[in-house]
Amino acid sequence: MPQRALRDRLIDLEVPSEDLARGRGLRKTAPRRSLAQLTPSTRTATEILVDQNAGRLTELVPLRFARMLADPFSFYRGSAAVMAADLAASPSSGIEIMCCGDAHISNFGLYAAPHRSIVFDLNDFDEAAVAPSEWDVKRLITSAIIGGRHAGYPAKAIRRCIEEALVGYQTSLEAMLEEMDVLDRYYLRVEPEHYTGKVSKGLQAVIQKTISRARKRTSARVFKQIMEIGPDGTPRLREAPPVLQHVDEDVEAPLIESIQEYLAAVPADVALLLSHFRVTDVALRVVGVGSVGTRCYLVILVGPNGSPLILQIKEATRSVLDEYGGWPQPDTLTAAVETRGQGVRVIDGQLILQAMSDVFLGTTRKDGRDYYVRQFNDMKGSVDIECMSASIFSEYVVACAVLLARAHAQSANASILRGYVGTSNAVHEAVAEWSYAYADKSLDDFHQLRAAAAAGDIEVAEDPAR
Repeated sequence: MPQRALRDRLIDLEVPSEDLARGRGLRKTAPRRSLAQLTPSTRTATEILVDQNAGRLTELVPLRFARMLADPFSFYRGSAAVMAADLAASPSSGIEIMCCGDAHISNFGLYAAPHRSIVFDLNDFDEAAVAPSEWDVKRLITSAIIGGRHAGYPAKAIRRCIEEALVGYQTSLEAMLEEMDVLDRYYLRVEPEHYTGKVSKGLQAVIQKTISRARKRTSARVFKQIMEIGPDGTPRLREAPPVLQHVDEDVEAPLIESIQEYLAAVPADVALLLSHFRVTDVALRVVGVGSVGTRCYLVILVGPNGSPLILQIKEATRSVLDEYGGWPQPDTLTAAVETRGQGVRVIDGQLILQAMSDVFLGTTRKDGRDYYVRQFNDMKGSVDIECMSASIFSEYVVACAVLLARAHAQSANASILRGYVGTSNAVHEAVAEWSYAYADKSLDDFHQLRAAAAAGDIEVAEDPAR
């Protein structure tokens, strides 16, 4: 391509004023006020959740329901598929960005960056996919309402919290797109230890407590907690069925082979690092709430001088935004998934939305199923929202909203989104109204699932973790 033509093409790529105008123009075909309208799916929540269990490990499905029925917030955490179906039936802006797909307040947390500092960011990307931007925002705000009610905060405090969070999202999106260039946004990350004095003493104390716990959650510490030395002197996982248990040889052998596929695709430096380790054990590990029943394995590796490394191989199924939200995915992403599996969607979403990511991220396939690979418990820490005061909870939710704005600002359509949102209260008032209505619907869905359990329509097991 001639140099002048290339220059002209590059200039055409950056047209924020035109994007802003396009965003404002979308208000005619997708009025901002319409985002307040909740139109539930024609399918019930229980029907969707039962359908979602179809490809899961049958023996673990009752445990999934047990965890979801613990309380209304746990139900909400596990029912992303239900919400995706309801979002699909409701009006949307149509502004496509890379969405987290499950951006509730408990899916933000601390983890170790490659340079070993502690970072606060989104930390769950199983449902990441392209979808309308407000789907993520509604997921976050509804979680703040349900989480706040679960914690017993006054209604006025919850209302103030979500208003501040929505303003935080809107003003942060505007600031990032107006005051920062694309490289600044890309490099932006939040390291809580650098923010001493910039948040309340209460939130700072919560952060420090979470950081202290996170720094102890290393492969070496987890290794000591879950391992024992077998008769032959080889470290073996200490079983705790059904949460942690060894797998049969017909599962383990293909799993070990899939690790070789993973190694062939990781960057050269990571492949060289892993070449120093050998696999000593593999086990099935139950994780999360909504993920219970999907196939998730821990792979124990031991390096020179007994250095431990624990990798997690987790099943990657279709995103709920695609499967239940019905949002068509870009051709490039669809082609990548067809070639390398749904794990590509998960790790691509993580790399786009997260400021800094695990160097061990990768994908593999086994027995016709797709997986992604990551390091297990690498200084990962979740903020305990139930032990906060209402004011600290509000600060935390605002911080989540700001980070969600940072994640959304990475997408090519971010300037269109900014033009659509504008500077008025129109979008955040509509999102707040929708989210309050959805919080009430989610509670009704929770009671519906509880009634199904009482009637014997679904099987519920005892949760050994409780």
